[in-house]
Amino acid sequence: MVHPALAKPVQTAHAPGVSDPTPEDIERARILFAQDCKFFYAAQRLDQLPDALAPEIAFAGRSNVGKSSLINALTGQKALARASSQPGRTKQLNFFNLAGRLTLVDMPGYGYAQAAKEVKEDWQGLMFDFLRGRQALRRVILLLDSRIELKASDHAVMELLDRAAVTYQLVLTKTDSIKPLALSRKIAEVGAIIPKHPAAYPEMLATSSETGAGIDVLRVSLGALAEPVA
Repeated sequence: MVHPALAKPVQTAHAPGVSDPTPEDIERARILFAQDCKFFYAAQRLDQLPDALAPEIAFAGRSNVGKSSLINALTGQKALARASSQPGRTKQLNFFNLAGRLTLVDMPGYGYAQAAKEVKEDWQGLMFDFLRGRQALRRVILLLDSRIELKASDHAVMELLDRAAVTYQLVLTKTDSIKPLALSRKIAEVGAIIPKHPAAYPEMLATSSETGAGIDVLRVSLGALAEPVA
């Protein structure tokens, strides 16, 4: 049987196609993410995880990839998620409630030591167990820095997500910091990786928290997973 991720063409926010959101889609998603979003829980052990309030979306990525900035850009807040002053040291899962319709989960940054082995060791415990066993988890947003090459740690996390059988979507960050030709090459490079991973979502997005590029499209993608309005 062909995995759904392999049956669809890879698309990005920079390429026109059937996945392009309509203005109505963008407005609905904007309204959702403009609603009240608050931190409500932090967990450092599996037995500390809160009861699920709504469908969950987890954000993962290497240290300094721009994870906190992206969460802030999505919600229109400046300091909802804060980057650790010591990259790679934070080991807890931080939960944010978006209007009771979505839960955003900020996962620890990985790969600060640039060693795939350390990523596997760090994520084999709480992170892997959370990913594998959390029924409310709908998708992991795996952030990749568009300015640099993929690291061994990025590939290691993709392999772990494949093993956990959790759908994950690749999202490029900091696209305002590179030239259009370099961005096109990066999109092609990452797009070629997606069909090789059975749990990877077929749509890749390119974003910038500074300029807002791709943020509206990402909101639409995530908003489709939200609890419907009662």
